[in-house]
This record gives sequence, structure tokens and C-alpha cells, in this order.
Amino acid sequence: MDWQEELGKNFQRLRNLHGLVTGPEPTVGQTPREEVYKKNKSRLYRYASPRRQATPLLFVPNLGISRPYIFDLLPGGSFIEHMTREGFDFYLLDWGVFGPEDNDLTVEDCVTKILPRMAAKVLESSGAPELSVLGYCMGAPISASFIATRPEIPVRSYVDMAGPIDFSKVGLFGLWLKKEYFNVDRFVDTLGTVPADLVRAGFKLIKPTMDLSTSLNLWWNLWNDQYVEGFQALNRWANEYVAFPGEFFRQWVRDFYQENKLYRGELVMGGRPVRLENIACPVFVVGAKEDYIAPPACVRALVDVVGSKEKEYVELPGGHISLIAGRGAARHCWPKVSGWLALH
Repeated sequence: MDWQEELGKNFQRLRNLHGLVTGPEPTVGQTPREEVYKKNKSRLYRYASPRRQATPLLFVPNLGISRPYIFDLLPGGSFIEHMTREGFDFYLLDWGVFGPEDNDLTVEDCVTKILPRMAAKVLESSGAPELSVLGYCMGAPISASFIATRPEIPVRSYVDMAGPIDFSKVGLFGLWLKKEYFNVDRFVDTLGTVPADLVRAGFKLIKPTMDLSTSLNLWWNLWNDQYVEGFQALNRWANEYVAFPGEFFRQWVRDFYQENKLYRGELVMGGRPVRLENIACPVFVVGAKEDYIAPPACVRALVDVVGSKEKEYVELPGGHISLIAGRGAARHCWPKVSGWLALH
């Protein structure tokens, strides 16, 4: 086969992958699981594993923005598959896909109502006396707020993966959402729900060259069927955005981005002050060197404010998504997280 014929075949594959010719999509989320509990839109899933680790793990991802199958993308490239293979009794909180009927949901509801209920179901389902909690992205400040306000919940250890804590250091998103530039009350009062297309636009604008670089990487790897399958799955996820409930977005922007109440110790949830120094269990914090959504400085801040005697921060190669998905995550991040949790 000469180079012209090979170039033609690669170009045809590129057209197929970008939707000009439809084709079957890879099957994502293949790790076996069972639904343990559901309430309104939220679901708690328990994944099959040999359960060699005595302490169950509650995984708290971001709410809105995207779907959680990114954590179980494909066999051989799945964080959940890795954790279950390592023997963890793994529970995933799926917040659900929200519509206009959910506009009254707040961050406070997530911290004071949903998370306590899910933690109780993890303990009930597993039969364990304690649980560990892992928060990723937005799920980290939400779950940290939950742990800090509920000392009666027996949390053995806590992991923050790419979760912002000091919102004065969140980079471009923080600049865009500053009070003097963004009136969150007018925004929510006008739109109600924050639509998925607007969420997509925000993430595209923060790095406008991303689509071009992604396409170039695909072009140079079209010969690699494994890469192409991974690209198809990741590209599907990256373009499947989810809307934000209006009141959640209002409180998220005002209390976290604009007023930095969590880090400053001024946040109150359910009538209880959210003091991160009340977190006394072992804490492991993971930042990504090239993360432009939750830059390392805003993530690392957690180790400076928790009351834990045992706390550790690591900064790994990659960005916000490549910390949790892809070959780099499997090599650099997942073994560190599972290894630390196994010791605690």
C-alpha cells in the first residue's frame, strides 16, 4: 500500500469519527454494578469486586457538567475497573441528569441531605463500621463540606482528586465569575436552569484550541485501533454536557467562586459552620500540573487547612481529565490513589 492510499484511508476514518459518516460507538461503563439506592434523580451504585479491602469507598464526582461514565470509560482504561480489581468495595454517587423541575436543588441540599443519606446506605450495604470518601472535581469541595459538618459519620480517610478548595486561585473561571463581571442573581433569575449548551460554551472558551489539538492527535494515531476506540468514547463523553439546576449554580458561584467561603471558614450548611479544620482523618490530595479548571494551587490548599495529622499532597503530570481517564492516569494517578487508600 503506497502512502497516498494510506493517507486516503486515514482521511476517510477521520471523516467517520467526526460524524460525517455514522458508525457504532464503543460500549462504555462495562464494569458490573448494582443499584443500591435511589432518591429523586440521585443513584448509588455498588460495583462488583473481590472486596479485599475492608473499608468501602464512596466516590463523589462533579454534579452537572458531564456524565459519570468517564470513570468507567472502557475495559483497560477505567478508574472504577482499576479500583475494583485492587479489591475496593466501590460505590459511585450518580447525581443524575437535571431538568427544570430540579431548579430548587442547592449545594446545601447536596451536602446536608443527599450525601448523608448516601453515606448511610454505603455503611448499611457493606456492613462496614467506617467508609472512605473520594471527591473528584466539584465533588471534592462538596464532599469536604459534608465531612466537616458531620462528625458523626465515621469517615476513615479522604481523597481529593483535582478538587478546588481555595477559589481565589482557580484561574480563568474565577476571573470570569468575579462579582464585578458576573451577576449570578440576574443570570439565574433570567434563565432558571443553566442549559447544557451554555455549559459546553464555557468549557470550550476556556481553551479554544482544544478541538484542533484533539483532531491533530487523532490524525497522527489513526493507525492505532485502540487509540481510536478510546478517542470515540472520550469524544462522546466530552460533548455530552449536562445542565445545572439554577439554585445550585447560584450558590456555587456566589459562595464558592465569588466569596471563597469554604476556604475562608465562612460557609454555613444546614445551620452548621463548615470548618475544614474539623476534618481529622488522613487526607490525600492529588493535583494535576496542567490543570486549567482546578489549578494545582487551589487544590493543594486543602492540606493547609484540614486538622488531619496525616496529610499528603502529590502533583502529577497531565490535566483535569487526564488525571482520571487515559493511559497517563492508569500509569501515574490510579496506582497512587489505590495504594494510599489501601494503607489507610
